[in-house]
Amino acid sequence: MFNTTINIGTRSINENSSVYIIAEAGVNHGGDINIAMQLIDIASDAGADAVKFQAFRTEHLILDHVEKAAYQKVTTESKESQSEMLRKLELKNEQYSILKDYCLKKNIQFLITPFDEQSLLELEEIGVDAYKVASTDTTNLPFLIKIAKTNKPILLSTGMCDMKEVEAAVATIKEFNKDLILLQCTANYPIEDDEANLKVIGEFKRKFSCLVGYSDHSIGIGAAPFAIPFGAVVLEKHFTINKKDAGPDHLASLDPIELANFVKLVRKVEKYIGSPVKEPTKAEKLTKKALQKYLVAKTKINYGEAFTLDNIVGKRTGGLGISPLHYKEIIGKVAKKTFQKDQIIEID
Repeated sequence: MFNTTINIGTRSINENSSVYIIAEAGVNHGGDINIAMQLIDIASDAGADAVKFQAFRTEHLILDHVEKAAYQKVTTESKESQSEMLRKLELKNEQYSILKDYCLKKNIQFLITPFDEQSLLELEEIGVDAYKVASTDTTNLPFLIKIAKTNKPILLSTGMCDMKEVEAAVATIKEFNKDLILLQCTANYPIEDDEANLKVIGEFKRKFSCLVGYSDHSIGIGAAPFAIPFGAVVLEKHFTINKKDAGPDHLASLDPIELANFVKLVRKVEKYIGSPVKEPTKAEKLTKKALQKYLVAKTKINYGEAFTLDNIVGKRTGGLGISPLHYKEIIGKVAKKTFQKDQIIEID
């Protein structure tokens, strides 16, 4: 069994907590720490719970000749390789520490994704509260073991994977670490509406008995708020300062105003969903007296006459009398006084 409550920094995440919102800055800083700090400001001002970056050392991540993904060719210089693009986006180890400290100052959780073993070692030296694992490493089981052995909570994205691959990843982590939040994800940037597949969230929850969430790459505010009714307790969404900036992820990101609206909408959806306990709200209890019906005499009922379905009826009485829920307790009993039409039924 995975843990049903997971602590990241000062936040506890479970089925009853508010949704944990991760503002994914990713590499939208373009390798500039000053822009990264601006992104932290934006995420904090928007009310997100965490802001997440990506840690990688290009030489440990990718071979030099590998082409870019199709979406990357659209959003960046098409002639350069992935490695050439990624080298421009690296941050130095000491810069991660600066960003972590700045997050603490801005009262927002610092999260980061290690993309290679060297970056994981560097982040362990810095000290982080949890690791987000990108979809690119869901099938990288040896790397998952190393991350799991840190004993830090893991948020695992599952883009590009089928269920058997997810099963292998979950089983690998479970052997070493019981703090797992499994995220449904479709790894294109952006995705089409019919690629979100939010029903997978419920299937993850049923199949793996762990906390679940959704890493969203849909356009605009998109699919993420709709993931909450399926059981998502974590939502992740890319954001940027300017969607027109050069870089692989800007186009599929929210701008600052959209991010703030995204957080507001998620919180509103949470209010709409409310509690699974079915009972009248405080306001409804007052309304109930005015609108629900109670038993009255449908016609004159004489002393000694039996109550029947033909001589009693439910009407609004302002909350006085016997609820029709209990009509079976009334039927067949004998009236101990005469009731005029519309007189509230009383049984001693």
